[in-house]
Amino acid sequence: MAIGLRIKFAGGTQEQYDAMHAEMNVDADQPEGLIFHMAGPIEDGWGIIDAWESRGHFDAFQAGRIGPAMEKLGDGGMPGPPDIKEFPVHHFTKP
Repeated sequence: MAIGLRIKFAGGTQEQYDAMHAEMNVDADQPEGLIFHMAGPIEDGWGIIDAWESRGHFDAFQAGRIGPAMEKLGDGGMPGPPDIKEFPVHHFTKP
C-alpha cells in the first residue's frame, strides 16, 4: 500500500537540503519505491512531502542513503532527527 510522508527538519536550510540531495544522487539514481518527492522552505526550517510504494521502501532508503549522507555531511547536512508523519495514500495519479 502506498504511503505519504510529511517530513520536517527544524532549522533546515536549502543549502543543507541541496548538499544532502547531491550526496544521495537521487536525481541520477532514483530510489526503488519512490513515487513522488518535493521539498521547500517552511516555517521554522525545511519540509519534504514524499509518496512511496511502501514504508519498507522508505525505510530502506533511509538506512542505505539518508543516514549515511547525514553522517558524512555532519553540520553541512540536514539537522536531525526529522519530524516524520506518515499517512495512507488513497489515490495518486502518475503523469
